[in-house]
Order: sequence, then C-alpha cells, then structure tokens
Amino acid sequence: MSAYRNRIITIANQKGGVGKTTTAINLATALAAIGEKVLIIDLDPQGNASTGLGVSRQSRKISSYDVLIGTSGIADAVQETAVPNLHVVPSTMDMLGVEMEIGQASDRVFRLRRALVSTKAHEYSYILVDCPPSFNLLTMNAMAAAHSVLVPLQCEFFALEGLSQLLETIQQIRSTVNPQLDIQGIVLTMYDARNNLAQQVVNDVREHLGDKVYQTLIPRNVRVSEAPSYGKPAILYDLKCAGSQAYLQLASEVIQRERQRLAA
Repeated sequence: MSAYRNRIITIANQKGGVGKTTTAINLATALAAIGEKVLIIDLDPQGNASTGLGVSRQSRKISSYDVLIGTSGIADAVQETAVPNLHVVPSTMDMLGVEMEIGQASDRVFRLRRALVSTKAHEYSYILVDCPPSFNLLTMNAMAAAHSVLVPLQCEFFALEGLSQLLETIQQIRSTVNPQLDIQGIVLTMYDARNNLAQQVVNDVREHLGDKVYQTLIPRNVRVSEAPSYGKPAILYDLKCAGSQAYLQLASEVIQRERQRLAA
C-alpha cells in the first residue's frame, strides 16, 4: 500500500503535440509496473489516452462525459486495461458538448473534484488526468480536482513562451478555485541529443525553473510513436526501447518527489 494515497496529478499543456497523452499513458503504466494502483481519467474529447490503452470506442458505454454531467459515477465508468493495476475512465466525442451541458451550472468547475470524492477513486495510489490541448472547462475541472500539475514540454524553440502562459494559468487556478494546486514537475519530451537547439532548450528551462524540471529526458523514439496504433503503452510494446526506459525513470522520479513532499 502506498504511503501517499490518492495523489491526483493533472497532465496539462495548452499546446498540442508535446507528448502529453503519451506521457499520461506511459507514466501511468510505469507506476503500475512498480506496484502502484493507477487510474487515468481521459478528459480529451479525442480520447487518445483511451485508444492508446486498447479501449475500443465501441466499449466506451459510460465515459468521463457521463461523470462530468452527473449521470454516472467514477465507479460506473472505470474500465480495466491490459496493464495490471491500471484502469481508465475513457473519453468520447460527447465531451465536446460538456460546456453546453454544464457551462451555466454554479459548480461547473468542481464536477470532477466532486466525482473523485467517491469510494472507488480512493482505491488508487495515483490518479492521472489527461487534459485536452487547450485551456477550457475540462482543463479547469482537472486542475480544480488535482493536487498538482505535471507539464510535458517539447524541446523546441517556443517551449518557454508556451510554458509561461501555462504557469500563469496554474497561478490563476490556485488563486481562485484550488489554493492547494502545485507544480509536480516539468518533463522535457521529444529530446534529440543530436540537435543543438534541443540541448539549448533543456539548459534554458533548467535555468528558469531549477529543480521543478525532472532530470529524466524523454527522447524522440519511433517505438513510442508506434505503440498507440497497437493499443498498447510503449512499455508493453517494447520495454527495452529508450522511450520506455525513460518513462520508467520518470516514474521513479515522481515517486521520489512524493516521498520528499511527505517528509518536508
């Protein structure tokens, strides 16, 4: 049993194509592989985290949409995956209509938080929430429910510019709806050691954010890119590839940070 039960981490970045869903899937799988019980909540209408975990669209009878509009609880929506200890609340295109359904409700930002108070949610050591690549009501629900935010950041020229916007968003959420929200860490993704610019981005991000940046660098990796088309996390698809090994290292760092947090 984990000493830090029910840690809710939102994985967010307003920018698309930064490895957000890939990080959610593979970090969750790595945490499950080392004995943690993990739940992914897919809040992206595209449902890529669900697809990448092998959950077919036909089997998504109850989804995160039903949880947010209040017709179903977390326990009703949870599905098993091929990974022991890893479950998922899948998403569907219905999520595109969430703002129309609950946008005028006084508790619209707290729907996910309220759902996660359920007994079923407390069975998990870690709950990872995969957000859409935008700042909207879905992302606000995720941040309002979370203890912390993990930010995947692509090693590219405009990385810091996008990051500053996201950090402002996190500060807004902290000052309005969730004063406990913290930054779990920044994980640098799509790193190519042959690219001088990528190393410059790493240096710049570390200079600006110090120990908030994980030591683990997630490399560009063909096997990681291929895995979702087989409905598998990279760690199941090819455990020995560089990307899988990096996500295992990242999981160790996440757990280490949680231990340090508890000891502080």
